[in-house]
Parts: sequence; structure tokens; C-alpha cells
Amino acid sequence: MTVLLERLGARSRAELASALYAVGFFFEVVRRLALFAFARKPAIRVLTMQILFTGVEALGVIAVLSMSLGAVVIVQGLSLLPQFGQASLTYTILIVVITRELGPILTAFIVAARSGTAIATELGTMAVNREIEAYIATGINPISFLVVPRVIGVTVSVLLLNVYFNVFGLAGSFFVSRLAAGVTLAEYTRELSAVLQLGDLIGSAIKSVIFGVLIALISSYHGLLVEQASTEIPQQAIRAVSRCFVLLIVVNVALTALYYL
Repeated sequence: MTVLLERLGARSRAELASALYAVGFFFEVVRRLALFAFARKPAIRVLTMQILFTGVEALGVIAVLSMSLGAVVIVQGLSLLPQFGQASLTYTILIVVITRELGPILTAFIVAARSGTAIATELGTMAVNREIEAYIATGINPISFLVVPRVIGVTVSVLLLNVYFNVFGLAGSFFVSRLAAGVTLAEYTRELSAVLQLGDLIGSAIKSVIFGVLIALISSYHGLLVEQASTEIPQQAIRAVSRCFVLLIVVNVALTALYYL
């Protein structure tokens, strides 16, 4: 019994220490974000490369996924809703599914799977190779140089990829509508504008910004948890991605609930 209590106590202390470290890490990143305007040229280069990898290199998969989703939604809407006399709801469902809900969360999932893994692996490798210690020894704050540019880069990329997702998703739905029902571009645009509200766009943008910050923070945090063994790198990368997925779903549900309150 004593051994069990000791183990529970040790586990509780470890979890508390980890939580306090995570909170301290978050506030340090926020503090350094305010100073990024005075960042050195190497940090700007890290930011540029992060946007290139996270944003530009994901355009292809985002386009295919969004156009396919838009096509599926419009096909289901055109085939099912008229049977219930609710054909006008097709465009409403399109906005809700693509712009407000699936656009931000699917974009975030793709970025978490690609860039989240890459960030955790890269920072973990640097930790194993003692590069983090070298930065500290030369007076360079690793949070400012390694984490903050990635947070900004991932957040900007997720926001822009979400816009890109919406454009291609709506384009895919238009092409299907044109082929299946002969809907003209003017008619499609008019019906879409009638149901699209500013709140939909703002809500989608807010989700993207929050998702981007979460992905970058969680991935960087787990990458910096790597200490000495190279075997820790894949373990922390897997934990980073899994925690990203869980938190993204939880936060998405919370933000959606707030939207309808």
C-alpha cells in the first residue's frame, strides 16, 4: 500500500510539474511574440521557411480535399433536399459545412499531421544534438529564435489555407451544380451571397487562428521535451500530433457551441 501511494504521489508531482512547465512555456512564448518585431534576420528566415513548408507545400492536398468535399455536399443537397421541399437549404448547408465547420478543422488536421510532426521532430533532433544548448550558450533565446517564428508561421499558414480551402470547396460545388443542375455562375453567386454572413467568415477566421497557435505551441513544446536519446523524438512527435487532434476537436466543439449561444 505504501509503495502504491508513493507511486501515485510521484506521478502526481510529475504531472503537476509538467503542467506548470507547459503554462510557463505558453506565457514565455506570448511574451516573446510581442518582441518579434525586433527579431534578427535568422528568425525571419525561420518564419519564411515555416510558411513555405506549412502553407505553400500543402496547397495541393488542400485543393483536392476541399473540391471533393464541396462536390459531395452539393450532390447530396441537390439529390435529397428537393424531396422534402427544402432545395433552398442547399446553399445554407454548403456554408455551414465548408466555411464554418469542416474548412477550419480539416485544414488544421492536415497542418497538424504534416507540420506538427515536422516541428516536433526538428526541435527534438536539435535538442539531442545539443543545438539548443549552443543557442543558449551564445546568448540566443531558443524561444525567440525557434518557437515564436514557428507559431507565427503556422498560424498565418492555417488562416490562409482555410481561405484557400473555402474557395476551392465552393468552386467544386459550383462545378457539380453546373453539370448536374445547369446552375449559372450568377445564380450560384446570388444564392450563396444570400446565406453567407459576415459572422461565418469571422468565426472561421477565429477558429483558424486559434488552431494554428495550438498546433505550433503543442508541437514545439513536445519537441523541446526531448532530452538525450534519439528514441524520444518519434515518441514526442506522436504525442504532439495526438494531443493536437484531441485539443483541436475539443476547441472546435467549444467554439461552435459559443457561436450558437
